[in-house]
Amino acid sequence: MAFLERFEDVRPDLKVGMELFYSAGPKLIHDLKERGHHLFLDVKCHDIPTTVGKTMKQLASFGVDVITTHAIGGKEMLVAAREGIEAGTPSGANRPKLIAVTALTSTTEDMLKQDLLIQENLKQMVHHYTTRTVEAGLDGVVCSVHEVAMLRKTFGHDLYTLTPGIRNHDGNLHDQKRAATAEEARVAGSSAIVVGRAITEHNDPRVAYEAMLSQWKGMSVSS
Repeated sequence: MAFLERFEDVRPDLKVGMELFYSAGPKLIHDLKERGHHLFLDVKCHDIPTTVGKTMKQLASFGVDVITTHAIGGKEMLVAAREGIEAGTPSGANRPKLIAVTALTSTTEDMLKQDLLIQENLKQMVHHYTTRTVEAGLDGVVCSVHEVAMLRKTFGHDLYTLTPGIRNHDGNLHDQKRAATAEEARVAGSSAIVVGRAITEHNDPRVAYEAMLSQWKGMSVSS
C-alpha cells in the first residue's frame, strides 16, 4: 500500500499477479477494491476442467474486473472456467471478464519447437488458441502486441485483447522477448495494456504512469 500512496488521489487500474495473490490473499483484493481500483487478477488457472471451474467460482466472488486462465488447457477446461465465473458472480454484480493466456511474452519460436515440441509458429498457435477461446465463450485473450492486428482481422473488435510486455522505447526488456511500447499497442488495436517494471521500478512511479498513459491515449508528453 505504501507504493500506491505515491499516486495520491490517482487510482490506476492494477494487476495482482500470482506472487502477490499467493502471499497476500483475498484480503488484499478487498483492500484494493475499497480504495477504488479496478483489478486484473492474473493467476493463469490451468488444471483439469473440474478444478478450474471450482476455482473460478471462488475467484468470481472477489469482485475483480478481469481474471485469466490458460488457453493451452483446452476447450473443455475453458468452458468449465466460464461456467465457474458465471456461477460464482454474486447476484446483481458485474461478471468479471474472463480471458485466456495464449502465449507468454517470454515465449520464442525456438522455445516452441525445442522445449514444447510445437511445430506451428507463434502466430499460428495464438490464432488457434484464440479460436478455441472464442468457441468456449470467453471474453478475450492475453497476447503480445505482435498478434493483435492478426486477431482483429479474424475476430473483429469485440474480442478483448490484453497485451503485457509494455516497455518504453529505451526500456530494459528483462525476460520479455516480445515486448512493445504503449504507442505500438494502441496502433495495433489492443484493448488494454499491462505495464510493470517500467512504472514500479521508476524513481517516480506516478510520473512514469502518467507518461505511459499519455502514450497509450495518443497524447503528446511534455518533457
